[in-house]
Amino acid sequence: MAKRLTKLQMLQNGAPAPKKVDASDSICADFLVYLKRECHLAKNTVDAYRRDMMQFVKWLDGRKPETMKVSELSDFIGFLHDRELAPASISRNIVAVRTFYKYLQLEGIATENPAELLATQKSWQRMPGVLSPSEVDAFLSAVKKSDQFWERDRALLEVLYATGCRASEVCSLRVRDLSLSEKHLRCHGKGDKQRMVPIGGRAIAAIELYLSHARGILAARGPSLCDELFLSRGGRPLDRVQLWRLVKRYADRAGILSEISPHSLRHSFATHLLAGGADLRQVQEMLGHASIQTTQIYTHVEHSRLQRVHREFHPRA
Repeated sequence: MAKRLTKLQMLQNGAPAPKKVDASDSICADFLVYLKRECHLAKNTVDAYRRDMMQFVKWLDGRKPETMKVSELSDFIGFLHDRELAPASISRNIVAVRTFYKYLQLEGIATENPAELLATQKSWQRMPGVLSPSEVDAFLSAVKKSDQFWERDRALLEVLYATGCRASEVCSLRVRDLSLSEKHLRCHGKGDKQRMVPIGGRAIAAIELYLSHARGILAARGPSLCDELFLSRGGRPLDRVQLWRLVKRYADRAGILSEISPHSLRHSFATHLLAGGADLRQVQEMLGHASIQTTQIYTHVEHSRLQRVHREFHPRA
């Protein structure tokens, strides 16, 4: 028993366990190494898979994953429900298990993928929290010149909304990724994939102001020169926790009552583009989605625009 607990702890900490096909936790650890080294997934993505696989290993409770049938795997969904996971988390766990069984097939450990028959119900999909245009204006205007690092904060919030980049992507932006004269920046997305993202005039002006003054002051406080665009008060690259706190601070100041996070600005970016008539494929490219189905979650906002078109052009509207 002690030996098994040690392996589970290794899996939780991200350290690979010795490969042994009769130990589910060891196979899962090897699966995480496969995702990192062969699939070249980003660290945050591998960490998400790790958390999901810990749930799966706990549910297996020593049983061999390669012997599971789809009827048994259905009980795993019930296990997740009993743990009161959100619908989106349950859906993500199912995707992780599907990918895991594909890995087992590649390794010759399993001959079939029973997880392919596990359905992710449409009712599980939650609509993302989206700010209205007026809420976005209030939020972006919440930064005041009396704030200690207002130039950085204003540039940061403007970039989040202007580009729709993920929090991790904004934190990893480097000065050399900027092409302000060309009105775009280079974004480093999931799996180290790069994409060019357009950026508007307000965000460009905010970045230029930040670069001309505040960033040099912040960089001088650090232990060494950093190439990252957004720096903390200690001169180090801003991390996602600090970014989340800044977003929360200015949302509270703007009087936005709904829950808001850096991802809310990404959702709002996509939603407002589609509501304005942007092509879904173009929004997919800007967001860095591998599949158009991921972007389609935002098409719920089309109803308001279509209703307006209907009222304007239909003879009996």
